[in-house]
Amino acid sequence: MRDRYDPDLEAWCVQAGATNWHAYSHLYPLSGKALPGGSCYSVGLGGHITGGGYGLLSRQSGLTVDYLYAVEVAVVNADRTVDLVVATRDDPDPDRRDLWWAHTGGGGGNFGVVTRFWFRDLPAPPERVLITARAWKWPDFTKESFTRLLNAYGEYFADHQDPATPAGRLFTLLTLNHRANGEIGLIAQVDADSDAEDDPGVAAMRAFLKKVDGDRVPDSHPMWSSAAEHAAIPGAYKPRLMPWLTATQALNSSGENRCGKYKSAYLRKPFTKRQITAMWDYLGNTHFENYDNKEAVIQIDSYGSAVNDPPHDTASPQRDSILKMQYQVYWQRPSDDDAGDEAKHLAWIRETYRATFAATGGVPVIGENTDGCYVNYPDTDLSDADWNTSDQSWHKLYYKDAYTRLQRVKARWDPLNIFQHAQSIRPPADI
Repeated sequence: MRDRYDPDLEAWCVQAGATNWHAYSHLYPLSGKALPGGSCYSVGLGGHITGGGYGLLSRQSGLTVDYLYAVEVAVVNADRTVDLVVATRDDPDPDRRDLWWAHTGGGGGNFGVVTRFWFRDLPAPPERVLITARAWKWPDFTKESFTRLLNAYGEYFADHQDPATPAGRLFTLLTLNHRANGEIGLIAQVDADSDAEDDPGVAAMRAFLKKVDGDRVPDSHPMWSSAAEHAAIPGAYKPRLMPWLTATQALNSSGENRCGKYKSAYLRKPFTKRQITAMWDYLGNTHFENYDNKEAVIQIDSYGSAVNDPPHDTASPQRDSILKMQYQVYWQRPSDDDAGDEAKHLAWIRETYRATFAATGGVPVIGENTDGCYVNYPDTDLSDADWNTSDQSWHKLYYKDAYTRLQRVKARWDPLNIFQHAQSIRPPADI
């Protein structure tokens, strides 16, 4: 990857083949700026950005696409010739302006091959952050204490949605591992100038931990094993002050090559009693008790704050949520010695997700409590009537009312529907 400042576009150029870690480790030293991007450094920017892109800085700085100024795309014309088109946010041509907009959340693989991105007015990351990594032992939980943990977590983020405050900038990952893992994990990060007791970041972290890791849940301990895709930091049970880039690297792990499946959900409100019961049941307590995959997890990320106040119109429509859920399951590749049974892993994640959202057809519909799904965690089950019995289609769950405009962009820039996959934007005539 070659990051550089483009004086013609007055923006920082990042090539589409870069990864999150390339952007952090190259762009930040050059510019003092950072993308508010993902917490997994092996993820490629070409897909991460086009689906919206979020990470540990998003509650204070928004999504990656909130800073996207221009995109370069190789498109295929009706006569099968190829053009390399640069489209900008303020492009005088409305078609090119629409092409830029479509790449601010319309997902990858829909309109052409993205080659470069340009960003303006990127935020400066905090010089230092306070970070903690904790874990609770599964055997210490009852259903009642598990419910108290989930209620406290949801209530905290419902009440702290102002990015001008340290509590509104605090970002967390609650990792509800399957009981077979042995532990539930928690990672939290907030910007802080020092580790003094009167520092606003320290006070925000202390208040969060008092709410979530207080005397109404089991005693926590240092995190010694990785939580989902994030490395453990055993020495951070007591919140540690670190340079931002050091903390970013400490949390990341590129991981092994393996198989996996994701599902997602945006939450507008804290968990319902029925949702908490489903998660308790399917994490190995009353359902799938004999399922022993340590890498089956429901991860609950804090969300909202600056994300919910975008500076520009984008194609990322979920802008009033407080939490984002990631259902994840991993297993060994078929070529490995202990490949396992793929069917049982898929059954666990599908049944768990369906039970969580049983009240709305097995999916997190656009409604009072939930707000659909994240396009960067593609899930073809949303297109399957066996798993989605709601009245909302896959494209409604991903794009809400933005889908019609995305279809028009598709018809203009990919008239032959060259770029297609199981859940690609459909040309209008195909609906």
